[in-house]
Amino acid sequence: MDWEPWLRKWSAEWITTAEPGELDPAVTRDRWLGFAAATEDEVIAAETRLGVRLPPSYRQFLLCTNGWRDAGGFVYRMRDTTTVGWLRDLEPFWEEWEDLDEQGPDGNHFTRGLLLSEETDAGILFLDPGDVDGSGEWAAYSLFSWRAEPPTRFPSFTALMEDLYAEFHQMRKPAGETRDAWDAEVERARVAALAGDVDAAGEVLERAEDFGRERATVLRAQLLLLSRRWYEAGSLLGRLLHPSFLPAGFLADPLFTEELLPYLFDDHLRGARQGRMSVLRGAMIGERPVIMALVAENEPRFSRPGEGFTYGNEEFDRPVRDARAAHPDDPDALWTAVRAALPHWRPRTPDHIAPVALLADPVLAAAITPERGRELLTTPRLP
Repeated sequence: MDWEPWLRKWSAEWITTAEPGELDPAVTRDRWLGFAAATEDEVIAAETRLGVRLPPSYRQFLLCTNGWRDAGGFVYRMRDTTTVGWLRDLEPFWEEWEDLDEQGPDGNHFTRGLLLSEETDAGILFLDPGDVDGSGEWAAYSLFSWRAEPPTRFPSFTALMEDLYAEFHQMRKPAGETRDAWDAEVERARVAALAGDVDAAGEVLERAEDFGRERATVLRAQLLLLSRRWYEAGSLLGRLLHPSFLPAGFLADPLFTEELLPYLFDDHLRGARQGRMSVLRGAMIGERPVIMALVAENEPRFSRPGEGFTYGNEEFDRPVRDARAAHPDDPDALWTAVRAALPHWRPRTPDHIAPVALLADPVLAAAITPERGRELLTTPRLP
């Protein structure tokens, strides 16, 4: 990591998103979330006090800035060479989070961890000197009590900081070259997905989601649905419908009204029979008049499977519908018809990359196994 230019960019982006009075005057003056660089003597003094040589990426970070403000959304201040210290000495109560069965001869993450964070929202950042790679980097961890999950491991301090930077983008969505670069990557991933390169597209979209790119979530949800990864897809659809995330115009987009909404209604009916909370039911909790009106308006359309919506454009819909009428009890025949019709499928909108409406019909959904869903996704679908 070439720390200074990257941290300068981070600082500039943060400043553009700050509320009046939120920034330290020094940050406003210097346009820098960091502090003066530590000297080599200051780093050596810290290492002597701690009894270890610090890992390369963290050491170079300190030689760029001796501490840091506002790392991500929940770390307000990081320690410097005079305050960095062992977690067991500074905040020993975090050891309760460690599974004692994982205790090794040299302790665990917490008893040997080096605490990096100073002011946070009920969390910590720390390095583990007992987990070192071939280049001398220590594993890094973040943990926040309100997340109610184990510490998140990163291979190095650099990787931890990159994750915190992505979190900042996800929460504040600053304009600039980072946002624009990820939007370009999302567009390339969309084209790749339509060309059948689903694995490469999925990896890019997942990382773009880390940076808060909503379009990536819209696209990736479709890939997960056709892959029959229901839980992950449901999590993304629930996020898309949450008021704090809902993309502008999404509820009126044909991708939602004609593809995703029919699927969500079918999932809602199945959820009612199985006694579980559906994505649609979750989206209607609280004051959500727009969602509730949309559900009430469309419920008559989707009351019977295969009716009230089309499976896609007419050239694709017609042979699929004919096959369903002719072979309602023959999944293999239905799958053969779907596969034969796929070259005629066309997206309804620019962000439509997969025939999700097929999954809104239980008869057709049963014919699309995970393997067949992958075959659909890996078959080029470009016009």
